[in-house]
Amino acid sequence: MKHIPRKRFGQNFLTDRHVLDEIIQSIAPQADDLMVEIGPGQGAMTSLLLDGVNQLQVVELDRDLVQILEKKFKHRALKIHSGDALKFDFASLTEADKKLRVVGNLPYNISTPLLFHLADYVDCIIDQHFMLQKEVVQRMVAAPGSKDYGRLSVMLQWRYQMDLLFIVPPTAFDPPPKVESAIVRMKPLAEPLACDQHKLEQVVTKAFSQRRKVIRNCVAGMFTETDLINAGIDPQTRPETVSLAHYVNLARAL
Repeated sequence: MKHIPRKRFGQNFLTDRHVLDEIIQSIAPQADDLMVEIGPGQGAMTSLLLDGVNQLQVVELDRDLVQILEKKFKHRALKIHSGDALKFDFASLTEADKKLRVVGNLPYNISTPLLFHLADYVDCIIDQHFMLQKEVVQRMVAAPGSKDYGRLSVMLQWRYQMDLLFIVPPTAFDPPPKVESAIVRMKPLAEPLACDQHKLEQVVTKAFSQRRKVIRNCVAGMFTETDLINAGIDPQTRPETVSLAHYVNLARAL
């Protein structure tokens, strides 16, 4: 059964076997892993993951694809959850003391909200390997002082160690997207800098709301110039030059 990729689901199916093999090598699945794949599509990576693990669970929104996967893998150790990954309870997939390994070719149109949704389950995840739009991955891993550094960088780097592994060209997909993609590895930090997540979110959202202004003006009404100095921040600097540790200092002071 031929499946027509649906634009509303942001479907671009990875078909390049060399790229698929490279992703599997990066993930290095082990037989007893609690592996979860988000958005398996037509099962190109699913098939390779099943070769390496005793059981695989997948979360798929498109019901037509669920039927294709059920038929294609009916004799394999695959459990399919038909539903929206943005609303899915990933903690429900854990077993005893075993944590999850999460992988997926994430739809570009929901990638950022999905990353924040998964961050709520960080305590029950070993690692995450995702294919995302290259520009999104560059923002995720960006260092202070870079044009890509912003809210996404700070909030994710607070919880994860992240590495851009390699770039994937549009030609590796059917249909080809208009942008390059990248593979990112995300490992939850054992001890993130102590602060309240919601306060950090408030601080970072406020700070990056007016990138061209100096941080004193960006956070006016939330912090005084003295508050910034006490947190180790030059009031005249711009938000994209302030480190994660200094944003955490502000969150603690809030």
